[in-house]
Amino acid sequence: MNGFDTTQWSMILASAGEGEASVAALDRLCGCYRAPVLAFLRSRGATPEEAEDTTQSFFAHLIDQRLHRRADPQKGSFRAFLFSALKHFVISEQRRDSAGKRGGSATHVPLEAAAEPVSEDDTPDRAFERSWAQTVVAQALRQLRAEARAAGKLELFDALRGFLFETPERDDYARVSQRFGMSRNTLAVSVHRLRQRMQELVCEVVGRTVDDPARIPAEVDSIQNLLARGSVP
Repeated sequence: MNGFDTTQWSMILASAGEGEASVAALDRLCGCYRAPVLAFLRSRGATPEEAEDTTQSFFAHLIDQRLHRRADPQKGSFRAFLFSALKHFVISEQRRDSAGKRGGSATHVPLEAAAEPVSEDDTPDRAFERSWAQTVVAQALRQLRAEARAAGKLELFDALRGFLFETPERDDYARVSQRFGMSRNTLAVSVHRLRQRMQELVCEVVGRTVDDPARIPAEVDSIQNLLARGSVP
């Protein structure tokens, strides 16, 4: 990206949900968050089939009702808005199902009710956040691998991929150095450059989900903290 003035998030907000470009941008953003939504629902006890059905229903509801028109970029990222909308949707669905079983009508919950502070110990919330972090890193990693393929360095990239997330042991460097006929210092430089490019790509992915580039460092820090306690793709 050359700048953040045309991110997917800002495209949606600028057009207020009208036009093909806005719809396409929203569809791409929703696709980025499919895995986190599934993780949230599974952590709440849903079966794989139930989670899949609810995920499809949620995104259809989001797009059909144009809920993103209610978003305020001053209050946070697309991720924060989407998570609030998701919790609102789940609460509404639960109440509708409960009312249906009693023979009554569904009760709708104000969107603001889903945005209240959440405890750090709330496992479904943490599942959503961790899956989001993994999705961002996976997207950046796919782009980095595509760049390596284009440069004719795919085999080297695949050998160094693990070094992007963990400090390699001395024997690991020696093994790869011997395989590719590279000195240890040259290999270390290659790893350093890959890590730098990976960081740039993560920032690019995150940049598409925020309206203000000033928010990117905090989002990236959040990803690093989440993955420090979990796994990377």
